[in-house]
Amino acid sequence: MSTSSPLRFGANYTPSQGWFHHWLDFDLDAVRADLDSIAGLGLDHIRVFPLWPLFQPNRTLIRPRAVEQLVQLADAAAERGLDVNVDGLQGHLSSFDFLPAWTGTWHRRNLFTDPDVLSGQAEYLRTLAAALADRPNFIGMTLGNEINQFSGDPHPDPDRITPEQADAWLTRMLAACEEGAPGKLHLHAEYDAAWYQDGHAFTPAQAARRGAVTAVHSWVFNGTAQRHGRTGTATEHHAAYLIELSKAWALDPHRPVWLQEVGAPAPLIPAEHAAAFTQATVANALDCEDVWGVTWWCSHDVSRSLADFPELEYSLGLLTNDRRVKPAGLTIARIVEEWRGRTHRPAPRTTALVVDTGDDETAPRRSVCAPGGAVFEAFARLTADGVRSTTVLASRASDRDHLAARGITKVVTPEEVH
Repeated sequence: MSTSSPLRFGANYTPSQGWFHHWLDFDLDAVRADLDSIAGLGLDHIRVFPLWPLFQPNRTLIRPRAVEQLVQLADAAAERGLDVNVDGLQGHLSSFDFLPAWTGTWHRRNLFTDPDVLSGQAEYLRTLAAALADRPNFIGMTLGNEINQFSGDPHPDPDRITPEQADAWLTRMLAACEEGAPGKLHLHAEYDAAWYQDGHAFTPAQAARRGAVTAVHSWVFNGTAQRHGRTGTATEHHAAYLIELSKAWALDPHRPVWLQEVGAPAPLIPAEHAAAFTQATVANALDCEDVWGVTWWCSHDVSRSLADFPELEYSLGLLTNDRRVKPAGLTIARIVEEWRGRTHRPAPRTTALVVDTGDDETAPRRSVCAPGGAVFEAFARLTADGVRSTTVLASRASDRDHLAARGITKVVTPEEVH
């Protein structure tokens, strides 16, 4: 990423009317009103979530009307100065799974390995990408939202695969996006099991090497806030930690990293503290090099008229369900205004913490990177002591060329951090 590239600030678009079920009763005027309220914060992009079963209800039927509505949404965003990233395989959203009937029960087939499912997924992603390819405000495709959660525990009914199968799936699906919209920013995005969970099929190496940028999703309800508290160093720097952790596996020393999801989850982050958490989290993330942008989760609160969401999901918006700006939204707006026209050039992080997860490709011991793990806690201690650290794989800790390319002058192991 060029040091002259402007930072991107956006929101994951959660429609104020009907949540993502709005695709069933698509109301372009309501969408426009939502987008007006997002643009009013000064944001420059949104991440959009089609519901896969509604767009592709049969393996060989991708509904033209649904695709047309997606394009209408993108065009409405363009009218308001908003670029659009589209997640394809939805997949999973806010504790609910949305899988088409042709993948389950009587038609149960592995989402990642079945040849018919793969061809259907690839055609769907290619179709969505192609529909938007000529739109100047189309950023590119994300394969799906945290689709890695379908590949293993703790999902209640997973489609288990190996890292090799996950890699083959990622390669094919990214190629389908590229075929549909050549040259756009196509990527994949996992929840943090990819970084933290031993044996998980989707790996840190894949996250940091496949696709145009690395995406990280930073949620402090993963044990971070429980262990360190709402104002703990590890909590306020969790997003920054994931950004820097991803760099250990990246082959490009300046590969862009997109903080694609981050939010202030109650009650671990109480409503009265959401603005302070937002300020600290974004400021700390922007103290990392090579950040492509920050996309907050989410734009609007989920309506209380909708049932069965985890409690925290109802209050994550930058705006209320009736489009009033909340304290976190005001904070984001201030940050955006502060950064407008500025170049993102934080100083290099010259101290690197050694990450040893075993094999670099499959990371069998990656739980050392999770909350409570040796790498995670050492990073937090260094940060609390004022050290702006990054990470380096044990296999590269003595590679002078690699260290020099990243500006690293000092290497420490977790055991050396007290």
